[in-house]
Amino acid sequence: MPAYVVSYKCVGCGDCVTACPQSIIHIDPGNRKAFNIEPDMCWECFPCVKVCEQKAVEIRGYSDFSPLGGQVTLDRDTKSNVITWFIRYKNGKEYKFTYPIRTTQWGSIKPAHEYAAPSPEALKTHLLLGEPSIFGLDHLPVPVRKTSKER
Repeated sequence: MPAYVVSYKCVGCGDCVTACPQSIIHIDPGNRKAFNIEPDMCWECFPCVKVCEQKAVEIRGYSDFSPLGGQVTLDRDTKSNVITWFIRYKNGKEYKFTYPIRTTQWGSIKPAHEYAAPSPEALKTHLLLGEPSIFGLDHLPVPVRKTSKER
């Protein structure tokens, strides 16, 4: 379900261009409106949809959850930390699904550059950047595999 821009809603701010990891959303220099130059290359990751405050970026739904001709839009509420997806059918019927965006407050997660560089020994372990402190633990348990004789 590639994203597309509804031109009459677009104000040309460029937030969707910045958010697109595939770099397929561009601003038309003639009318200063965004558009998807390669819908077939869309990863369907939707940061362009989520970042658009004008709700100008919409999604073409797949027929397994949205019938042909339906409309998929969203509303992102950073104060309540929820995202609401709206699926509107051709006959006007609408379904609404609300999910939490995150479980922490905006701006509360440290960016990667604020963590100390890992030691060479730490790079050889199964730990990821910032773990286990991110989970509020002193250490992460190391899984132990049983040999075929121990099973």
